[in-house]
Amino acid sequence: MPLLDHFNPPLSTARHWESFLACWSTTLADMLNGPLLPRDYFAEIHVHVGSRVEVDVATFEDSSSGRGARARDAEEGGVATAPIRTWSPPAPVMAMPAIFPDSIEVLVYSEQAGPTLVAAVELISPGNKDRPETRTAFAAKCATYLHQGAGLIVADIVTSRSANLHNELVDLLAVGSDFVLSPDDLYAVAYRPVRRKDVEKIDVWPTVLALGGTLPLLPLSLDKNICIPLDLEPTYAEACQRSRLQ
Repeated sequence: MPLLDHFNPPLSTARHWESFLACWSTTLADMLNGPLLPRDYFAEIHVHVGSRVEVDVATFEDSSSGRGARARDAEEGGVATAPIRTWSPPAPVMAMPAIFPDSIEVLVYSEQAGPTLVAAVELISPGNKDRPETRTAFAAKCATYLHQGAGLIVADIVTSRSANLHNELVDLLAVGSDFVLSPDDLYAVAYRPVRRKDVEKIDVWPTVLALGGTLPLLPLSLDKNICIPLDLEPTYAEACQRSRLQ
């Protein structure tokens, strides 16, 4: 399936890019949860676009404790404990301006100690690229994933704005111009943080994309030195088919 321009006419006036990127993230999660991820790993999608702010990380509840246990006790005729009391803080002393970046992402978790975040796949939106503050916020989120040891893939097919968020990440990490890509290119990049006693580094696999071209296969790094092949092309083609773009 050739890479389409989802952000300029005629396609941008016929389909909403938000819906397509959400659909693509779903197909990516489906592929990961199918044959790719090892046992005890799972993928979830998180999509937050625009000014609305929501919790970006899923909340997990142990069914043997907390609210679930209280509800079960009541249903079984036991004595339900009192509900948790809420507390309202005093008025803030000050309020700092903030930018909450768009998130169209697939997050991979390990169940062995957790759930614990071990990898992320980020699909860039126009809002991530529209001004310096949002570009810095997106780069900071990616840097946080890498500093936590999570593998990362970033895919940018946004043609309506030309900023390069890989370069923003390079600038934020202060690693030098040798790692900079052409600012006008579409791209997909895989990052693997390596944290050992004798070395700390981030391995990088950059790929330049082009309209009409195909999407690459990239390594997605998990914990315990596990790396799986994530082929973006079939998931993109399936998302196009689901969106009736074929």
